[in-house]
Amino acid sequence: MTQVALTEDAPHVLLVDDDARLAALAGRYLAENGFRVTCAACAAEARERLRAMEFDLMVLDVMMPGETGLDLTNSLRAERAPLMPILLLTARDTPEDILAGFQAGADDYLGKPFDPRVLVARLRAMLRRAQPPAASAGPLPLGAASFDAERGELISSNARTRLTGAELSLLTTLAARPHEIFSREALAAALGLDDVNERAIDVQVTRLRRKIEPDPREPRFLQTVRGKGYVLKPGA
Repeated sequence: MTQVALTEDAPHVLLVDDDARLAALAGRYLAENGFRVTCAACAAEARERLRAMEFDLMVLDVMMPGETGLDLTNSLRAERAPLMPILLLTARDTPEDILAGFQAGADDYLGKPFDPRVLVARLRAMLRRAQPPAASAGPLPLGAASFDAERGELISSNARTRLTGAELSLLTTLAARPHEIFSREALAAALGLDDVNERAIDVQVTRLRRKIEPDPREPRFLQTVRGKGYVLKPGA
């Protein structure tokens, strides 16, 4: 296990990349900017680190031998592993590649080569989005479930539904102003996505609907407003 930096109160990043030179350079820069960093060279090593330690964030290369970053992201989300924010890192950054990353459950996507200052900024933004939201008037009813914005939890029959960082940020944004239409551009800005990733909002909406809608194909609460965007309409 490679520990690049050890600062007790610093956010802990799991950096997974089979390019040892890039991992060393990125890890050193992250350490210099206040992150603890643990490195892994493949998905199997990443799983070992996840079993042994707790992390606040993961930076994950997509194109790795064996299990790819997309495969690992899909698997972690399906296994209901702790839903730490995941940033995918790859030279393949076409809109189709970016959408595939979000569909797998990633929270952000950064193409190679990258400016390490941008990586730090993206990770800090992901940490901010993962923080519990400000207090609200009370849980918002969504049929059999309710969304507690103060705790950042979706609760149904006393069971808590796990939300990814991006899903939580999206639902919190919509819940702050129910019945108001949000454009994709506004939601992308709220999630810290750049213009090329606005289409990824549709992916996050689809994922969120699977968790809050009785029938995601006929959404009652998170509705599409043709030509304008999305609106959250809470109710019993």
